[in-house]
Amino acid sequence: MFEIFTTDTARKQLENLKADKGLSKRYKAVKRVIQILSENPRYPSLQTHQYTSLKGPKGEKVFESYAEQSTPAAYRVFWYYGPDESQITVIAITPHP
Repeated sequence: MFEIFTTDTARKQLENLKADKGLSKRYKAVKRVIQILSENPRYPSLQTHQYTSLKGPKGEKVFESYAEQSTPAAYRVFWYYGPDESQITVIAITPHP
């Protein structure tokens, strides 16, 4: 099991999703991803892969996990391992461009 942390940016993005009733389905999908990340970040349906355009604050590898697929502007969750062992920090929750 991993303990999940969120940056201020990710927390605000999650709050904005929750506040917009039109995005309730996407909010639930993102919450599900965060739950699965805490249990198994390599769970197949997340399609987790390294996102080489970003680095964590100490040069950590950043990963992208899918909250939605085959959907216009599908949401993605960006995260890295840390700051300590058995911890994951979510840095962004954004729609795919």
